[in-house]
Amino acid sequence: MSPVVEFVFLLAAGFGAGLIGYVTGLASVVSYPALLAVGLSPVAANVTNTISVVAVGIGSTTQAGKALFDGERRRTILGIVASVIGGVIGAAALLLSSEGSFEVIVPFLVALAALALLCQPALRKLATHDDKPWLFFLGMLAISVYGGYFGAGAGIMVLALMLVVTSEPLWKAALSKSLFLGISNTVAAIAFIIWGPVDWWAAIVMGVGCFAGGWCGPPVVKRLPAGPLRITIGIGGLALAVWLGVR
Repeated sequence: MSPVVEFVFLLAAGFGAGLIGYVTGLASVVSYPALLAVGLSPVAANVTNTISVVAVGIGSTTQAGKALFDGERRRTILGIVASVIGGVIGAAALLLSSEGSFEVIVPFLVALAALALLCQPALRKLATHDDKPWLFFLGMLAISVYGGYFGAGAGIMVLALMLVVTSEPLWKAALSKSLFLGISNTVAAIAFIIWGPVDWWAAIVMGVGCFAGGWCGPPVVKRLPAGPLRITIGIGGLALAVWLGVR
């Protein structure tokens, strides 16, 4: 692949990852395979992907502005704290553990989140209608650890968590998801910048595309019907789980 073709390919993949990542929580289903396709090793693709997708959160939160803090501020603060702590733990786990040791359970985690999203109306009927802030905090902490370590499917996990244990509508859950994952990814990215095998050319080019895609995400998702979108995300999550399991 020539440098020009690789540039266009990574830029387009980044934009697709940014838009799809905001709308569905499945950015890595586009960005991670794209980095493998240009010749990066799995570990290099993983850390480079983490740095690139930070731009999705920056783009979407720049577009959303103060809407992030409308409503339940305490939940937003709890999510931010959990994201920071989880991102640190996840990055340390990746840098200190053997390659692939955690990835064995990744497909199952993604599949579980996808099923929770598909069953969200039934789960909400079984649950009380009150928000569960500490259950949300613990769930966000666990997801942020996973996001700092590997990350594929972390967005769909956050969406499933928020739609089951909070009263947020889908568009607000998607917006909060981008903020929380952006923070955990940023924390992990700092560690990877210092100690990880980052491919800076790929990270910068894809990051530009991710920012543009993330910036376009909020106005798009507000105009999409919540029910069909939730089902589409859930099916996409199951497909991602299968891909992660067989690759």
